[in-house]
Formats: sequence, structure tokens, C-alpha cells
Amino acid sequence: MKEYKDEDISDAEVKKRKIRERYKGIDPDELDFIPAKEKENIHRADIERRVAVYARVSTDDPNQTSSYELQKNHYNDFVSRHPNWTLVKIYADEGISGTSLQHRDSFIEMIRDCEDGKIDIIITKSVSRFARNIVDCIKIERDLKKLSPPVGVMFETENIFTLDEDSEVLLSIMAMMAQEESHTKSEIMNSSIEMRFKRGIFLTPSLLGYDQDEDGNLVINEDEAKIVRLIFFMYLSGYTCQAIADKLSSLGCLTKKGNSQWSAGSILQILQNERHCGDVLARKTFTPNYLDHKSRKNNKDRNQYRRRNHHEAIISRDDFIAVQRLICNAKYGNKGLLPELKVITEGILRGFVPIHPRWAGFKADDYRAASHSAETTETDSAPHYLGNKSGDFDLHGYEIARGPFFQTANRVSVTISATVITFTTEAVRKFGKALSVELLIHPGRKTFAVRPASKESRCSVKWARIRNGSIIPRSINSSAFLPTIFHLLDWNTACKYRILGIHRQKEDESILLFDLNETEIVMPNSMVPDSHDDSDSIPSMKPFQSGSKQNVLAYPAEWSENFGKEYYSHSQSDETAAYSGSWNSQSEGQPFRETDLQITGEQERQAEMTKILNGIEEQNNG
Repeated sequence: MKEYKDEDISDAEVKKRKIRERYKGIDPDELDFIPAKEKENIHRADIERRVAVYARVSTDDPNQTSSYELQKNHYNDFVSRHPNWTLVKIYADEGISGTSLQHRDSFIEMIRDCEDGKIDIIITKSVSRFARNIVDCIKIERDLKKLSPPVGVMFETENIFTLDEDSEVLLSIMAMMAQEESHTKSEIMNSSIEMRFKRGIFLTPSLLGYDQDEDGNLVINEDEAKIVRLIFFMYLSGYTCQAIADKLSSLGCLTKKGNSQWSAGSILQILQNERHCGDVLARKTFTPNYLDHKSRKNNKDRNQYRRRNHHEAIISRDDFIAVQRLICNAKYGNKGLLPELKVITEGILRGFVPIHPRWAGFKADDYRAASHSAETTETDSAPHYLGNKSGDFDLHGYEIARGPFFQTANRVSVTISATVITFTTEAVRKFGKALSVELLIHPGRKTFAVRPASKESRCSVKWARIRNGSIIPRSINSSAFLPTIFHLLDWNTACKYRILGIHRQKEDESILLFDLNETEIVMPNSMVPDSHDDSDSIPSMKPFQSGSKQNVLAYPAEWSENFGKEYYSHSQSDETAAYSGSWNSQSEGQPFRETDLQITGEQERQAEMTKILNGIEEQNNG
């Protein structure tokens, strides 16, 4: 048999031999054994424990009081059966959900006392009583375990003690089950509410001006209704919410909750509550996350249900609508000015609706209806088509190329974004030194018009300024009405729209016209359509040329199929081409009768306010 010398053994084998030799260990007599502390045993009678108890019920329904008291009594007895335990305190939250730490004041106080070293053990009935949010539950358990000395939580029903080494896996499972139980209950509740609303069964919370009968129906409380009428009439008469609140506070009037101090916010809530005009709008807010319970305004995120004339009204519907318009317009500096939609009923601009720069209360349908009301014949909605005249060349089949395909610098144009309108220098110079104009729109023809206006005109906007003797454009902040215009034209608020215009003048009358069907679109790069992309891009737009890194310039896809409009169609698209007679382009707009509000007259309001105020003062003095 061949013998191997050390030099014949590989380095790897040498290392293996050394490792084997090292792991043979040493003589046990050469080691001193130091035992670990015994595992935590909360039932040991020789160790004093400072014990806290946590109890919670999820609603403040009187029927839950028995459950709440039973929990407290049970744990008083439970702690007293352990002679080495000292009850620090029973921390109890009543009427609070366990899915969030929000508003759980006693729970938060208990955790703070643990951090201050006042508690050794927390005892609670179950994981669901402690927390129904798995993230909160595990985080708090770990934080308590890190304290020195650590604080353990004992869950009686599940028989879990968090200082046991194998407790966290089981606790995670039970916390997940508790959270899912809350989720299921939330879904059931939302489904139940939806079914109620579908059948016209609405929630009727306590409301100033109304009491509830035995069936939960709203019935007018005349003493409170007087205060509601006073609030609405004062607002219609130009008082601010703060001024109304101050007046009611000085008179000693009481809120629905019995407070004598009023705030501007509480006045605004009353003014915006549709129940005062007899209607009910269900689900004005909703809670998207059952864990944090944070309410959000319902902007068509959930179904809504409205029932008109649900109960007797305190305020007329027209008065209520007028107040909503005043509130909406107050955001844009239009305080105390009731908006009124008007339409041009004669002249070259018949059917055009003047746009007030700070009126936000009107919708796209209001503009359409107002414009339509000025039309007297079917042909009013479109220019007359004349075709070629006798002796002229027949230009049927020929097209006039679109202006945007050529150089647009130094041209009459306007750029419209979601908040701002900006005209070019060439556009503002067409009206000479006029710094103010009036903007108008024809929804049916999708035509935008501009005419000179004095700064005293109710609908005038400042579109230019003088600098170094020259007139230059000024951006028009239009955030009040542009959302409605974008909706009317089905435009995307993420884009800007640039439209070439034409200037027309007849004698001393001058107007600018913009065809809103013929627009360039400046759109973010992220919205450029991609044949392999299913994102929310604009499918009807195609990029024409590269723009900046953020934006590209695009045109409607159908433009790729032709150069422009057919010759005769183009010639008649000019609103002035088919119109004969006097332009009368400065014709004043007439109120749109179909949407006029029959609000309570000023004299009647003043008389009613005086009557109510005198009655309150007599009651206070009596």
C-alpha cells in the first residue's frame, strides 16, 4: 500500500483536517456553565407585576354599555385573583373603532405609560380588542418588547403572551384575521347603505331648522327655521359668513348642538346644505379606506342619489341655488354679485354667450341652452352656403390649406390652458389701444369671439397693458370658467390649445373670431399615443413635430387626410361671410329667461330679516 507524505496532501485537505480537529471540542470540565434566566412566566407568584387592562367597544350605542362594563368588571376580578399583581389602571375606549389609533386616547395613554416604565403587563380580551390593523398591532407589540424592561401583552381569548418566543407568528395570523373581519364588516355596511339609497331611504342626521318625528322624518322646527331663513337672507343681501356668525353670536342664538358661539365655517355648512330647500343628496362624502376612516369629498367616486321635495323646505330652491352661485363665485373675488347668464339675441353675434371671468356657477348645459334660446330658425345654427357665383371659376373639390401648417408667428392666435387664456401681440393690436375686451362663445358652432369692451362692463377682462408706449398681451386668469369651457368642448385639462383667429372689421365695428374645431394641441410627452401603449393617451391626436422634453405639438388625426377645408365650406365658416345688414356687434346680452331664478326680492328679504331680528331681541328681553 502506498504511503502518503504531508507534502503529498493538498492544501484543501489540510484545512479540512484542522477544522475536524477544532470541532472535536474540549473537556467539559474546563468550561464554566452560566445558565440563562428562566423564560418569562406571568403566573409566577414570587414576582410582582404592574398590570394594565385595556377594554374597548366599537360603538357608543347604549346597548354596548353592558359589554363595556362587563369587560371592566371581569378584569378587576381577574387581576385580584393574582396576589402578586397590582392593577395600575383600566384603560378603556368607548365608541372607538380598532382599525386605527386615531381618537383612541386611552390606548395612547396606556402605551405612553409603558414607555415611562409604569407597566409590566397589558391584559386584553382578544387581538381584535387591541387592534384590528395588522401593521399597528405588530409594530406596537415589537415596540413594547424593545422596552427595558420589556412589556408583554396577554391576549386572553387566543392565549397569546407576546414575550413568548413563538408568539409573533400566531399574533400575526390573528391580527390579519381581525383586520379582514373589519374589512368584511365595512363591505357589508357599504352594501347596506347602497341598497338603502337605491330605495330612497336616506340618513337624516340632526339639522338646524328641523326635528325628527318618531319615524325619523324631518319636520320643521319653526324657532330654528327662523334662524335658517335669517342666515340665507343675510347672505343674499351681501353679508359674509363671518358677519352672519358674529351677528348670531351677539344675539345669543343657539346652534343645533346648543352652542351660543357661531363660526364662519358653521354658517357656510348651513348655506350649502340642500336639505334646507327640501332636497336630499345622499353620499356627499365617502370613506375610501376602512383602516384610517378618513372621509373624502365624493367627486363622482361613488354613486350618489338625489331626491327632490323629500321634505318641507325652509328656503325656496331658487334662493338656495342663488346662494350656491354666490358661494362659488366668492372664490374668485365676486363677492355679493349674483351671476346672471346672458345671450346675444341680435346682430352678427346672435347666439353667442358672454363669459364672465369670475362666474363659476354655470355648467356646460347652461351655455348650450342659453345659446339655443337665441336661435329663431334652423339656419341660425350654421352659416349659409352660397357656392360659386355665376361667371366665377368653379372651385368645388379645392381645399384651403390650414393656417397652422404654415408659420404662425405674428398671427392672430390665442392659447388656452386649464386656467389661463393668452392672446398674441398681433391679436391685441387689432383693437388699437383697447385694454379691455369681452369674451363670448357659441357652443353649437364651437366658435370663440372677442369684442372691445369698456372696463366698466360687467363681463370685461383686461387682456393687454401698455409698456414703453406699446400695447402688449396680458394673461387672463380664467380658472373660474375654463373648467366648464373645457367640458363643453371635450378638451383635456392636461393640454394647451392654440387656435388661429381672424380679425373682421366693418366700419367702426371690430371683432376677432376663433374656430375651436381647428386647434393645435400642446400635450405632455407622456400623453403621446403609442401603438403598443394602453395608457390614457389621447387616441384622436398624433404628434406633428417634436417639442420640448416635456411637451409636443400635435394636431387632430383627421388632418392627415386632407390639407384643409373645402373651398366654399371654408369661405362660409367665417361668421361674417354670410351675414348681411348691420353687424350690431356691440349688442348687449339679454338674460337667459329659461334659467332665471325667482329669488326672494330685496324688500321682502329686508322685511323678513327685520321681523326675525326683532322677534329674537324681544325674546331675549322677555
